[in-house]
Amino acid sequence: MRLPTARNSGGLGLAAISYVLIDYLRHLSPSWHSRLQPVLWTVLVLIALSRVPFYRHWSAEFRAVIPFVASMVFMLATLLFESVSVRFSTAVLGLDWHSDTPPLPDTGQWLLLALNEKLPGTIVEILRARIIGLHHYLMLFMMLAFSVLFDSVEAPGFGLGARYMFTMAIGRLLRTLTFVSTILPSARPWCATTRFNVPTYPHHWAQKYYVPYASDADSIRQILRYDIAYVDTGDYPGDYRPDWGSMSFLIDFLRPIGSEGSAWYSLLKKAEGGCNDLVFSGHMLVAVLTAMAWTEAYGGYSSGVIWLLVFHSAQREIRERHHYSVDCVVAIYVGILIWKMTGFIWPLKNKSRHKRLAELEKIQGRLVQAAKDSDIDKVNELLREVGLGNQESQNHGPSRAMWLFAGATIFSAFTVVLLALTWTSGG
Repeated sequence: MRLPTARNSGGLGLAAISYVLIDYLRHLSPSWHSRLQPVLWTVLVLIALSRVPFYRHWSAEFRAVIPFVASMVFMLATLLFESVSVRFSTAVLGLDWHSDTPPLPDTGQWLLLALNEKLPGTIVEILRARIIGLHHYLMLFMMLAFSVLFDSVEAPGFGLGARYMFTMAIGRLLRTLTFVSTILPSARPWCATTRFNVPTYPHHWAQKYYVPYASDADSIRQILRYDIAYVDTGDYPGDYRPDWGSMSFLIDFLRPIGSEGSAWYSLLKKAEGGCNDLVFSGHMLVAVLTAMAWTEAYGGYSSGVIWLLVFHSAQREIRERHHYSVDCVVAIYVGILIWKMTGFIWPLKNKSRHKRLAELEKIQGRLVQAAKDSDIDKVNELLREVGLGNQESQNHGPSRAMWLFAGATIFSAFTVVLLALTWTSGG
């Protein structure tokens, strides 16, 4: 008879929903939130630590460390490329373009405004509520990865983390290539002026190839006819060019001004997601990947709740004009497709184990007969055929090196959790 597991009992789903609900108390009752959230995290941390000595898959975790670290490096490189592209997309046309260009028509937002007039007020308030944000989805994935300690999710947890990071890096890379290829006006026209310090006038590239042909129909017809930039752009002031040494090639992309300091990396920290529309939504990509990981690795009623929260986040992104509807729609299906695609590279299931179980089913009849005949040699021979005959190594406890690895893993994981809470708490 199969013993009940944490997965069957729904403990992980209950912990996840409790985390979201308690964190939402910051909007309803800040005093209760300040009391209950530390208690919840303390309980979760203590329960996780109590399971560490009994975890049986440290060797599998050790084998998954290198792919996980490689995925993290790939992810960080992708985020750096995205940050440069975000700044470039805002800076290349200058602040005047962002201030003067109206937002695109968005039928999804029109639909939400129409529903506000039709739906009961309570439902509208629920749709408007800031129930879940970016840091919640990251924490939900952290909880999912930690649940390998309770056998709620198949080990190794680093393998699940590697797939999550690798898939997100692919998604961010595709997103960056998409929004930097065609610059779209922001759904919030005031955003760039209040957030960015870039020149008001366009970059010389845009001066030559875009500005003279931006609004006049005859000019656009002529550039199609000649297929060459033919208008004299006149004189524009030159851009400020600080001394960035080997990184000076970034000046044309970041377009700094004198008051922003001399460090190129300080400009990237001010991007904060950009202002012109970034197709597709990075927030929604994180939400969808978390929901996909949860559905595939854990399942159950809680994955359905997380998908409901994903759709709630999508309509809020549109309602609050952080993104156009197309950004959220594309993020949902791209996130699903990329997650499915990376399943060939990072399978969540232990294929070798499932293969052995399938082979075990094939010899089940002969194995039962050998047991009835008390033929131990035959039983061992049949088990060796499916790779289950020699399990001596499983009877030994973890080595000292493995305990050091376990301690370093737990410490690093909790450090990452604290950093994620700190850096993403504002969404």
